[in-house]
Amino acid sequence: MAKLSEAAVKQISEICDRYANETTPLMMILSDIQKEYGYVPVDVQEIVSEKTGISVAEIYGVVTFYSFFSLKPKGKYIIGCCLGTACYVKGAQQIIDEFCEILGIKPGETTDDGMFTIDALRCIGACGIAPAVTINGTVYPKMEVSQVAGVINDYRSRED
Repeated sequence: MAKLSEAAVKQISEICDRYANETTPLMMILSDIQKEYGYVPVDVQEIVSEKTGISVAEIYGVVTFYSFFSLKPKGKYIIGCCLGTACYVKGAQQIIDEFCEILGIKPGETTDDGMFTIDALRCIGACGIAPAVTINGTVYPKMEVSQVAGVINDYRSRED
């Protein structure tokens, strides 16, 4: 979304207008924008600021605080590796390291082909099936380092 098209500006304005009567509309607006575009860059935050009167600093603070918002586009497949205590003690760090090694990226980054993003998560509430990994909402329980390459290859071969 490097340069926003007129249509994009109009759509962002419409999203803001949907919540004009809400007392605290920011989370709903940002959520809708994230769903629509996959991320919330600063130029979009400036439009939201103009429409709502909320400062860009406050909007930026919300976008960077909550992990489900992103300043950059994410990949088609978002790999979330839980690094919460239960997952960590069962080898989650080695699992995320393997994803990073195979894909050639670090947590928070997206592969050049736009296929994969790796996110380090603090806890996904799946302690009983640790270590857990999620890919676009699908949970992979009791993940092992030896399974990582196969999971990546499975997603690479999909045509959806």
